[in-house]
Amino acid sequence: MAVPQHRTSKTRKRLRRTHFKLSVPGMVECPECHEMKLSHRVCPNCGTYKRKAVVATERA
Repeated sequence: MAVPQHRTSKTRKRLRRTHFKLSVPGMVECPECHEMKLSHRVCPNCGTYKRKAVVATERA
């Protein structure tokens, strides 16, 4: 079984983990209802995509 020869320092461990983080999803404003939505997806609030109604919702 592989066992480390030397102990990994806190600094080296933290430097390795600097790229291990969450990224914010690409949010844009819907041109119809001005709610925030994920880009390139149907708006969950009004059901439009590229200014066309594609999902019939009760709110629209």
